[in-house]
Amino acid sequence: MNEDQLLICRGQHLWLSPERTVFWEEEKTMILSDTHFGKTGHFRKNGIAIPQTIYKEDLLRFFSIIQFYKAQRVLVVGDFFHSHVNEELDWFLKWKRDFSQLQITMVKGNHDILPASWYEAAAIEIIQETLLSGPFQFQHDYDEKAQKNKNNIEQATDTNHPAYIFSGHIHPGITIKGLSKQSLRLPCFYFGKHHCILPAFSKFSGLATIKPKKEDQIFAIVNNQLIQTK
Repeated sequence: MNEDQLLICRGQHLWLSPERTVFWEEEKTMILSDTHFGKTGHFRKNGIAIPQTIYKEDLLRFFSIIQFYKAQRVLVVGDFFHSHVNEELDWFLKWKRDFSQLQITMVKGNHDILPASWYEAAAIEIIQETLLSGPFQFQHDYDEKAQKNKNNIEQATDTNHPAYIFSGHIHPGITIKGLSKQSLRLPCFYFGKHHCILPAFSKFSGLATIKPKKEDQIFAIVNNQLIQTK
């Protein structure tokens, strides 16, 4: 396993991994987003020849990092699965039945459209919109303008700080410029003042370039390493 990066947020110890996950030490919880399991199978069912090895590699990374940290719980911040049931999801279901003691909680994302009976068979706890846990709030998508207005109202009426938000959805990337006109666009963890955007766990996904503010912390993922760019 590659070297991880410790980040302390709201007094909690978070281990950022180049495998695109966060391990919340106090809660023994693995946090990740946008695994999109079943996506390559969905493409093949629609006549697009995407290699199945992509899914197998993502699934292996998922299993390995849970075992490495001995996580007791997995918290997926949306888009755990990509579409309808296919052979790839049957593989996941078989694995989950073999590891029934592992607790999995999923905040629903826009791609999580499997029937409730499937999630029940997989013993996955479903959260419809947001989950509050300790000093954190978990939701799939983050609307910065709406959240800022909400925070202003809360701070005007309550002495407590609003929860720090974890989200996914956009598959954040950062552009790093080199010599001359060379540049690289890399997946990254984004930590702002009030919220974090997690990288897409799936490597079969695009990137949305973010423009960080001066006070933000960005951890780019390159060659299975984390590089803090700010």
